[in-house]
Amino acid sequence: MSSETLTSAGYIKHHLQNLTFGHLPDSGWGFAHNAQEAKEMGFWAINVDSMAWSILLGLAFVYLFHRVAKSATSDTPGGLQNFVEWIVDFIETSVRGSFAGKNDLVAPLALTIFVWIFLMNLMDLIPVDWLPMLAQWIGEHVFGADPHHVFHRVVPSTDPNITFGMALAVFGLMLYYSVKIKGAGGFLGELAFQPFGKPGLPANLVLEGVSLIAKPVSLSLRLFGNMYAGETIFILIALMYSAGWALGIFGGFLQLGWAIFHILIITLQAFIFMTLTIVYLDMAHQEHH
Repeated sequence: MSSETLTSAGYIKHHLQNLTFGHLPDSGWGFAHNAQEAKEMGFWAINVDSMAWSILLGLAFVYLFHRVAKSATSDTPGGLQNFVEWIVDFIETSVRGSFAGKNDLVAPLALTIFVWIFLMNLMDLIPVDWLPMLAQWIGEHVFGADPHHVFHRVVPSTDPNITFGMALAVFGLMLYYSVKIKGAGGFLGELAFQPFGKPGLPANLVLEGVSLIAKPVSLSLRLFGNMYAGETIFILIALMYSAGWALGIFGGFLQLGWAIFHILIITLQAFIFMTLTIVYLDMAHQEHH
């Protein structure tokens, strides 16, 4: 997007706005033209760009690993097979180190979470203007839309709807296995009688209830906050390219340095989400006596 058509504040707001589809109060169903319209759409609105990229990257993960599995050989494995096997071994080691129970779901779940979140985070390394400009061109020349009202965010993990959705799925598994392994009475007993026993019933419920709810909230907000901050820094650096050649060159070095450092953040956030998922499921499998 050209900074000639937008102020700096408008440029930042445009890049941080999702392409949102929902029910407009006055004109039926359609895409929001600004943040206010997106807000007025309410709960049933959907961020189309976040959903599209998360599904596309999930399918890419499934296709890649399925292709490697079908062509796997023990004779002379290629580089891609070696890389996939290294990831699988890494996940297996992490599960064995953090999960004491027996559940065939945990390792595939951990693998899916790590690779899927890593791919979503990796989109943050694409220059911030490339795909939004392509989306604007398609919106203007194919659909006849005003390019200023065509929004496109390419990093699904900067959308709290995506991170909360994944965290709630993990939370659902935690509750399911807590009840399955311990029984409804055992699970409710932990909430009511841990850690002070029967005399501390109200305090137990408060402490355990807050601890339980904090797990999905912290899981989602940690990923969202770190990736949102990283995206914002890239956008701020991109503004420097319109401030003259000297700041443009300086911005180029800043962008390169931040991108190299951001690779660590991208990987670390995927690893933390995966590790905490394993730990939470391990806690759900443990019975307290």
